[in-house]
Amino acid sequence: MAVFKYPFWVLYRIWFYILVAIPIIVLFPILLISISREKWYPFFFKLARFWAKFILIGMGFAYKIVKEETTKPNKSYMFIANHTSMADIMLMLVSVKNPFVFVGKKELAKIPLFGFFYKRTCILVDRSSAQSRQAVFLRAQRRLKQGLSICIFPEGGVPDEHIVLDSFKDGAFRLAINHQIPIVPMTFYDNKKRFSYTFFSGGPGRMKVKIHKFIQTEGLIISDTKALNEKARAIILSELESSNLKSS
Repeated sequence: MAVFKYPFWVLYRIWFYILVAIPIIVLFPILLISISREKWYPFFFKLARFWAKFILIGMGFAYKIVKEETTKPNKSYMFIANHTSMADIMLMLVSVKNPFVFVGKKELAKIPLFGFFYKRTCILVDRSSAQSRQAVFLRAQRRLKQGLSICIFPEGGVPDEHIVLDSFKDGAFRLAINHQIPIVPMTFYDNKKRFSYTFFSGGPGRMKVKIHKFIQTEGLIISDTKALNEKARAIILSELESSNLKSS
């Protein structure tokens, strides 16, 4: 049986990158116009959501979104989620309608086509550089003042396969406190199983996401960062552990 699985996994990975590229190539002129001015970013965000849905449907992922609370239009939020898969970006985009800007690692800017738009629309960070991390705060502050939201995967990267949820970095929580915006914790249940960074794995199926009740930051100060971090992580970790128990 494994003899048939390995060719499938190889073709499945290739198909993913084909799906990533097709909308970018077809919409390239429109995408270029949409990123030419920062104030046009909400239009680019709509195109990005279409791109994400195209990929998820093309990969055979039937996504389901469960909401404990709903975001309001024209309001800024800090969106956070566990990070396990290359499909996390796409699932985040289809789950959230409020235009947001990703804060992500600069290495993704090297991906052909995708990287061209990624580095022009996202806030890139070199986690080994204190100067880069400071620049992230300044760029994020500017985007929040424009009425946009921010999305950060607070684990700071994809943890090893055996880790359910890694420790969280403080950056997302400091930003949320500084701007007194709600934190929106989100749990991605199935992405590791569907399309993880392990090459010979994955396949079509369900992708469920839960948007938890928002964590308010009004009245909090910077010294509350660690407690806020731990509270948000506990919500996602509890949901993941509960889900694992039900499936075992």
